[in-house]
Amino acid sequence: MIHQTAIIDPTATIADNVEIGPYSIIGANTSIGEGTVVGPHVVIGSHTEIGKNNRFYQFSSIGEENQDKKYSGEPTKTIIGDGNVFRECCTVHRGTIQDRGETRIGDNGWFMAYTHIAHDCSLGDNIIMSNNATLAGHVKVGDFVILSGFAKIHQFCKIGAHAFVGMDCAISKDIPPFVLVAENAPYGLNAEGLKRRGFTPETISALKKAYRLLYRKSLKIDEAIAEMSQLEDESVDYLIEFLESVERGILR
Repeated sequence: MIHQTAIIDPTATIADNVEIGPYSIIGANTSIGEGTVVGPHVVIGSHTEIGKNNRFYQFSSIGEENQDKKYSGEPTKTIIGDGNVFRECCTVHRGTIQDRGETRIGDNGWFMAYTHIAHDCSLGDNIIMSNNATLAGHVKVGDFVILSGFAKIHQFCKIGAHAFVGMDCAISKDIPPFVLVAENAPYGLNAEGLKRRGFTPETISALKKAYRLLYRKSLKIDEAIAEMSQLEDESVDYLIEFLESVERGILR
């Protein structure tokens, strides 16, 4: 299951049924959970914790030192959950002590070729990043977010759950949950994505009303929140909670 040309640090912990391909390198103080497949020519950096049933394709670099000039080799971490797929040439960098000291990825993500996840990012579950999508440092991404090809997210931005970011967008503000973004601007509710994930017609209708309050009524955010609170829907409540936490401002 481990190719004879692979190089594995003696401090690494590898589950019994992990596959490691030719010429891959596993760094110090790293753990890899059962069922994970590490393809050929993959580099797993030190202090990386990988869960079960992940797949790493060739030339991906996971848990490597970050590109923050303040980083001085501190033993920060990369933490990856279960069931993720990292395609060719994906890069994931570990955290910095200026933040929480870790980069964290949840479960069942699909990260296509040449995607980049920078230091101190925090990603939820069931995220899709298409080819060449890029996250700068300290970005937070909610569950079921889709980032299309060449989408670029500025550092410290937050993207709410179930948002969809279109091809080649450059995002420098927070994106509220459930919002579809195209050509660097909100384009409506991600209604089709919500239908596919089993949201009820009543909830989708409530979210459409909330979207109109936020983007179509010329209201300030606190005014929109006050009106949204009358809609009495759990998903709208989540949208309100996100808006109350915004620091960079939302995409307009």
